[in-house]
Amino acid sequence: MSSNNSSRLFVLDTNVLMHDPASLFRFQEHDVFIPMVVLEELDHAKKGVSEVARNVRQVSRFIDEIINDAETDDINNGLGLNSARTLNGNIEPCGKLYLQTQILPDSLPESLPGKNADNTILGTTLSLQKKYPDKVVILISKDINLRIKAHILGIKTEDYTSDQVLDDADLLYTGINELPANFWDTKSEALTSWQEDMRTLYEIKGQPLEECYPHQSLYSNEGSGFEALVKKTDKDKTTLVHAIDYRKENHAVWGVNARNREQNFALNLLMDPEIDMVTILGAAGTGKTLLTLAAGLDQVMEKKLYRDIIITRVTIPVGEDIGFLPGTEEEKMAPWMGALLDNLEVLTSSDESGEWERAATADILNKRIKIRSLNFMRGRTFLNRFIIVDEAQNLTAKQMKTLITRAGPDSKLIILGNISQIDTPYLTETTSGLTYVVDRFKNWEHSGHITLMRGERSRLADFASEVL
Repeated sequence: MSSNNSSRLFVLDTNVLMHDPASLFRFQEHDVFIPMVVLEELDHAKKGVSEVARNVRQVSRFIDEIINDAETDDINNGLGLNSARTLNGNIEPCGKLYLQTQILPDSLPESLPGKNADNTILGTTLSLQKKYPDKVVILISKDINLRIKAHILGIKTEDYTSDQVLDDADLLYTGINELPANFWDTKSEALTSWQEDMRTLYEIKGQPLEECYPHQSLYSNEGSGFEALVKKTDKDKTTLVHAIDYRKENHAVWGVNARNREQNFALNLLMDPEIDMVTILGAAGTGKTLLTLAAGLDQVMEKKLYRDIIITRVTIPVGEDIGFLPGTEEEKMAPWMGALLDNLEVLTSSDESGEWERAATADILNKRIKIRSLNFMRGRTFLNRFIIVDEAQNLTAKQMKTLITRAGPDSKLIILGNISQIDTPYLTETTSGLTYVVDRFKNWEHSGHITLMRGERSRLADFASEVL
């Protein structure tokens, strides 16, 4: 192994390869080292149909192809990572892949006893530091506890951030912006307006903000207030459409009215048939689920735009798992759908209707609302469906791609989540699949996004959110 000061040697932990099989190709011109204990852990995790097992099998295929494509049989000299499987299909200059071929001297201090996998990786990294003193050896791991132990031992360590969408979650597109204070004064001369489908449209020169995206929500507090959405935008001109006010009783959606500005914009996005995908972020109690279900029921039962509603979410418990559940797919998913069923109960209850009428309504709706597990989504196509994905912050970018590509013609996909409540190991606010989708789809003309800020559950829930 060469000792070039300009390059580094990255030692990969098992969880990095499990998280992103293509991580082998993401270190540019630097070298990658895989300890034998990592290969052992990969071997133990290769069986099954889980996302992790699929990733492990992909890593094994990558390594096998790298070995077969190597120009030399001497594995000790490293295997070239120049591969068309880098990031974008282009062959890029890469470093070498080194697989551990010999037992390295034990360098662990007596203060760190035991022979578990993490300690073996730490010992291997320490041995590599001593063997190549002129080379910068860095341990890459998603395990924060392993990184802490590495720091204690004087090992340089980093988190794996190649899949990070943003540097900071605060930079994530919110979908809503206030217009500049002097907006109408500066744009009045080059402003044209007209009526179309009972709605007012405005065309202005240029863009109202430095960064403008399709279906972005814009508002102004000047005068009586102004709320609009971006219909089309480019550098030369921007078309705005006046937002429908769903706070008024005559614009209620399945008996639900918006309670604040963000909810009103959310309903505008949810009720627009021209928008194929809507992402809604917000803390608990901001109304994500209630508004989405109301919009779905209105468009399925009243407007007949979609055949039925498909609801799915990630099955990750907050507390201890409750074991295997009997029954059909919908019966197994029922405990995970408590939040959706609670909102459905609100939407179907009425003080004026009797018990028989409520039961009949619930029976009709249950036939039009299908609960599906994420585990069985691969290979399916949903035609003319209103699809709701709840708790999407717990999905990886790859899982999100699998889900979104299930949507067939005439379907609408609604993705809900709160990136501050991530339960999946090794996912963060900046690497969540939900963050990934919001950032990648903001420029698409058939998608919309809104971040809900204000809680609307009850004064008790609002006070608890502030003080607890």
